[in-house]
Amino acid sequence: MQIHGPAHLQTTTSVDGAQSVQSTDAASDAKQTGAVASSPAAGADEISISQEADMLSRVADIPDIRQDRVDQIRAEIANGVYETEERLDVAVSRLLDEIG
Repeated sequence: MQIHGPAHLQTTTSVDGAQSVQSTDAASDAKQTGAVASSPAAGADEISISQEADMLSRVADIPDIRQDRVDQIRAEIANGVYETEERLDVAVSRLLDEIG
């Protein structure tokens, strides 16, 4: 079995189940000299998130129902101030556009 990770380790397994680990590449050289390896793999991992993925993440955090707006409209309906003639005309117009 070979594992290629930040330390470039190569692991071998014998038939009796014993394992040995051997360092390779820059990590081995650095270990022998006491120096820190300067290869990109020895540094930190890097991740890049696209704008689309960031936008989808933000959209997922938005609640499906804006409860404050629902409460406001319910209060206006209860007080009789929500259903104005203009709003009814707009609602009917939108409904007719959607149907036909």
